[in-house]
Parts: sequence; C-alpha cells; structure tokens
Amino acid sequence: MTAIRRASGAMFGLAYGDSLGAPTEFLTMQQIHQRFGDHGPTQLNGDPALVTDDTQMAIAVALALLDALERPPFTPDLVAPMWRRRFVDWLDSPDNTRAPGHTCMRACRGLAAGRPWVEATEPDSKGCGANMRVAPVGLAPGLSDETRAAASQLQAAMTHGHPTGLAASELTAFAVRWLADGMAPADLPAALRDRCHAQRTVYHEGWLGALWRRPGLDGPEAFISRGWDECLVALDRLDAALAHPDRAGDPCEATGAGWVAEEALATGLLCFLLFPDEPVGAIWRGAASSGDSDSIACLAGAFAGAHLGMDAWPREWAGRIEYAGELARIGGAWD
Repeated sequence: MTAIRRASGAMFGLAYGDSLGAPTEFLTMQQIHQRFGDHGPTQLNGDPALVTDDTQMAIAVALALLDALERPPFTPDLVAPMWRRRFVDWLDSPDNTRAPGHTCMRACRGLAAGRPWVEATEPDSKGCGANMRVAPVGLAPGLSDETRAAASQLQAAMTHGHPTGLAASELTAFAVRWLADGMAPADLPAALRDRCHAQRTVYHEGWLGALWRRPGLDGPEAFISRGWDECLVALDRLDAALAHPDRAGDPCEATGAGWVAEEALATGLLCFLLFPDEPVGAIWRGAASSGDSDSIACLAGAFAGAHLGMDAWPREWAGRIEYAGELARIGGAWD
C-alpha cells in the first residue's frame, strides 16, 4: 500500500478531477463538445491549474483531521470545533471565489456567528457539498468502522442536515477506504449496497445529537433510514448503468446530474468503474458530463487515486495543481 501512495493518489486525484471539471460545470454536452472537442477537457489548464471549493473544503476537512488525530482520543467534541474553524477559515478566505455552494456558504456563516452547528446547518439540504469533501475521512488511518461512519456523517451534517447527505457521505468515505485497502472495483457496488442495508437504522446520536428531530418523525431511526433508502435507489441506477456500460455517453443520463449527494456518489462511481484502470479516463468522463461536472470528476478522481495510487497520475500534474503543498502534506501523512 505504501509503495503506490494511495492517500496521495486520492487527494491529488480529487483535485485533478475538480480542476478538469471546473470549466464544464453548467454546460450542456453540446456546449462542452463545441468548446473542448468531442472528448471534452483532457488536460489540466493553467499553471497553477485552479480548483474549486470542492478541493478547498476537502483540504479543510483533512487539515482538521490531521490536527485531531494528533490529540487522541478522536471524539466529536474534539473534531467538531476543528472542522468549524477550518470551515470558517474557508468562508473568509480571499480564495473563496470559485462559485461556492449556497448551502455551504449559508451554513458556514452560521458557524462563524457562533451558532451550534445543529442550528447553523441547512436541515433540508442533501447537496453534493456533503460528500465531495469527505474523502479524507475515508483515508484517515486508525479509525474503527463505527468512528469513520460517524465522523463522515458529522462533517456532512455541519452544513447539510438531510439524512441522504449523511448516508451518501458515509458511503463515499467507505468506498475510498475500501479501495485504498485493496478492494476490487467490481466488488464495490455490492459492498456499498450491503452497507446500506446494515446501517439503515443506525443513528450516531453521540455525534449527531438532536439533528434527527423534525416534525412528523417519531425517532432517529425513521430519520436516518430515509437517507439510506435514497442511496439504495441511486445504487440501483448505478447497477443498471454498469449492466450496459457506455464509456462514450453522458454519465449523468444514467445516474443523475450529481447536484445532490446520492447522485454525485453514483455518477462519480460510474465514471470510475467505467475506467477502473485508467484514472485520467475516469476524471475525463466526469468532466465531460452535463451535470455538476467538477464534483463528479472530483469524486471519480478520489476513487481512482485510492485504487491505483499516486504514480498512476501524469507525473507533471503534481507540480501544476493548485494547493499542491497541502495535498502533498496530507497524502504524505497517511500514505
């Protein structure tokens, strides 16, 4: 595992996908082909090649994790204030000019004002901002499955309080972890489906507190099960797409545009699983899509990098991507 640097591969991969997909976000397939040719963007643009809020927030999650893991035991009381500080730093950064998501901005303003995160969060949002930044939780070493699951959900819940955002974030983190541990890509959809069923009524109250309390709900199990059920529907669409793979078509037509968490997971996975041994192909497919292309390609890059490691990416990209120093620090700590 160390020799191929899977953590670095995943961190740089998510940034590469994010950068490649940034210029095509909000474009139709026809517009992408007109602007970039039949294959869409296939090379990083610029020096440095700029990223979006997806990578910026993934770095924020990772840096807080690095701090927290140096001060065990790893608990919600330890890491939540660290994530709050990193999210507020991102909110106030002069580089926060990359079309950040409205949900993240509103929630982070609440965090900056000192509101408890359970009040600052957007309770009905399941946007992909919940899971486009969660890969570091999957990569962090030494966490039990229960702690990794709870932490994945907590980082999502601080801005996106919808149960599907929580469940999709956990699945994203575990996909990254399993691939880094050597799981065969073909086994991933079934493993994710099994986790949906196994965790369907598990609510991490010690980490999420009273987030579940909503009108019409009589308990936390009813709250969280909705998220897992919606993720299962997205995995159904993924299975159907993989049964008739189309490496040339718009992946959003098969598994969704990726604006919401469960679709971002499914479409990011689809792009990766269409090109399991071709990492640049995986992020190219995410970037050349009609939906939330930077987030889709970001997730595809994290999956591909966790599976294949750092050396699978073009060598010269590492010196050109924005935030290369931070990405190298995080990956190097966990490789």
